[in-house]
Amino acid sequence: MEPVPVNEDGTAPGEQTIQTTVALEGDGTDIAQARHLAARFLTRVQAEHGLPVSQRAVDLTQLVVSELVTNARKYAPGPVLMDLRIAGDMVEVVVWDCDPVLPVARAADAGRVGQHGLEIVMAVAQGFEVQREPVGKRITARIALLDDPGGAIAGRGPL
Repeated sequence: MEPVPVNEDGTAPGEQTIQTTVALEGDGTDIAQARHLAARFLTRVQAEHGLPVSQRAVDLTQLVVSELVTNARKYAPGPVLMDLRIAGDMVEVVVWDCDPVLPVARAADAGRVGQHGLEIVMAVAQGFEVQREPVGKRITARIALLDDPGGAIAGRGPL
């Protein structure tokens, strides 16, 4: 069996990239706007492209979008870009902001109030990465479009 060539965005040559991008300017509606955009995007993926998307995937995508956009708005001055795209059987949530400081997940602490966003994202995502950019950073979280066949709540099987 020969390997199938793949473009940088995870698509096969000639395959259509399904994505949407929004610039968030920092007003009080950014987080809600981003969550609604994520839900509409996944609904469109199902309706127009016929890809199966579980309700759980929609809910988790909205949660991840909310946490990543909240962190970007809270810790980075200036604009935030959010990109949603389909890569195989995953939705990728990509959030860029202009702050070059890379986030670090804190150790679990049930007594800590707040600052659990990154922990939550890492717990529910199948993939997570942070990249420093020439200006700022880019955070990518990948969420399965379908429920985990093994029934793992967080989408990851037991170790």
